[in-house]
Amino acid sequence: QVQLVESGGGLVQAGGSLRLSCACSGGTFSVYHMGWFRRAPGKERDLVAAITWTDGKPYYVDSVKGRFTISRDSGVNAMSLQMNSLTPEDTAVYYCNAELFGVVYFGKGTLVTVSS
Repeated sequence: QVQLVESGGGLVQAGGSLRLSCACSGGTFSVYHMGWFRRAPGKERDLVAAITWTDGKPYYVDSVKGRFTISRDSGVNAMSLQMNSLTPEDTAVYYCNAELFGVVYFGKGTLVTVSS
């Protein structure tokens, strides 16, 4: 059974950095599309960044381009999201995501709070 466990969230001041990690188990993640979603207070859960297994090319939503970096280490079934220059608008619960042939998995999330 696929399990995704996020870590690394916390409270940080605006302009600061955090690195989120996702530990993956129960699957061969080198063939999964992987990503990070977030749910801000009162909003839908939205995609933040993704990386495919086919070419490893990362994708970012416009609001995080140049600030966030997604990376994966399939050899150890792990993925991370380096977040720099954080703003209060980045406050959200961040979820690790994996997808294979249309089956989607999410972790339970980790809370990131950015104070102004």
